[in-house]
Amino acid sequence: MPSFWRRRDCWITVGRPPTGGWPPPHREGGQLQYAAPALTAHPPESLAAILDWAIERLHEPLTIDDLAAQAKISPRTLARRFADQLGIAPGRWLLQQRIMAARTLLEETDLPVETIATRVGLSSAANLRRRFHTMVHTTPAAFRRSVGRHTGGTRPSVRGVNRRI
Repeated sequence: MPSFWRRRDCWITVGRPPTGGWPPPHREGGQLQYAAPALTAHPPESLAAILDWAIERLHEPLTIDDLAAQAKISPRTLARRFADQLGIAPGRWLLQQRIMAARTLLEETDLPVETIATRVGLSSAANLRRRFHTMVHTTPAAFRRSVGRHTGGTRPSVRGVNRRI
């Protein structure tokens, strides 16, 4: 009976010449080396309904558990589906949607930052400022100034003169 000993991450048989006991790294004739993963009976369900539901409720304090309960799946399954279909975690997606909604409100309204924070579900102006700065790399006030929302048919002043459109 041969004995085995380990040398540099491989097993060597002592007392017997090598006989090619391991299969080659590929098979002849176009066969797969490893079995293909089994196809699921049902294709993964689309997240469209849950995404629409969440966007309609951005003003509410939504959690991953709320999203999973609405989709009637576990939070872990929801996370897997988000990763597979969107390439992002559910919490990150929810935060991105809230920041996009805040950007829209900053561009289109003159609402105070505190009101915008409440409308997009970020609870406070400080929380909105911190999250906004992390994702957009500027503050909400600086962003609002940079988009330069102009109303009343006037353009921004050129050399100190406002011109009518």
